[in-house]
Amino acid sequence: MPAVSATIIAHNEAANIARAIRSLACADEVIVVDSGSTDETAALARSLGAQVITHPFEGFTAQKNFATTQAHHDWILSLDADEELDSTAQQAVEQWKRSTPHASGYRFARRARYLGRWIRHSGWYPDSKLRLFDRRCGRWQGAYVHESVVVEGAVEKLPGEILHYTCDSFAEHRARVEFYTDLAAREMFERRSGPGPLARVFAPAWVCLSSYFFRLGILDGYQGLLIAWMAGRTVQRKYVKWAKLVRSEAAAGRGD
Repeated sequence: MPAVSATIIAHNEAANIARAIRSLACADEVIVVDSGSTDETAALARSLGAQVITHPFEGFTAQKNFATTQAHHDWILSLDADEELDSTAQQAVEQWKRSTPHASGYRFARRARYLGRWIRHSGWYPDSKLRLFDRRCGRWQGAYVHESVVVEGAVEKLPGEILHYTCDSFAEHRARVEFYTDLAAREMFERRSGPGPLARVFAPAWVCLSSYFFRLGILDGYQGLLIAWMAGRTVQRKYVKWAKLVRSEAAAGRGD
């Protein structure tokens, strides 16, 4: 019967952390790696039986890999602080623990709640995520954004969903876009993988239209329209910030 360590990285997640921890009753321990929260995140986590470890934030991938190293068991179940396992997923993990694992990792579908609505289209669902894995066979990878678990060996899917509580306001969504496009632009710049001229002009509009029409965001109500708009804006802001980094590097080179 494999034992499971649940891991969560957090920073000022007092509004979410209790929900995430309570959904992890199927785990044998819960470890919260906190990067210096100034709210009640750490206290709430401890009150619910989680082990809290303070560690400076060095990027999402590094933080999640650090959390993995702090676990007492080799099987890791990773959630973000604004997520929870639904009841079906919790039962699936309990049942899985009574079996012999035949894969190195397991995926769950993830469903997002955005501005009060569960999103079922817009390219946001089913958004399959590998979150239960054997750390002896894999680890988190990714430079700045879009971190994911990569394992050696088979990957299977478990029933149930990860419920993702995203933005409660449009202003929060805009702020997140600014934060993540800073990271994405830096990643593009360091990889020397910037867009061509045509992509910079047409990609934002294409992404917006694709989300709303081809990925059926139109069925997600006004939230689907906002998701599509912000998807296009994300691409546009990422490219603008990348171009600024390129210009700054060129100016520095001329200065030398």
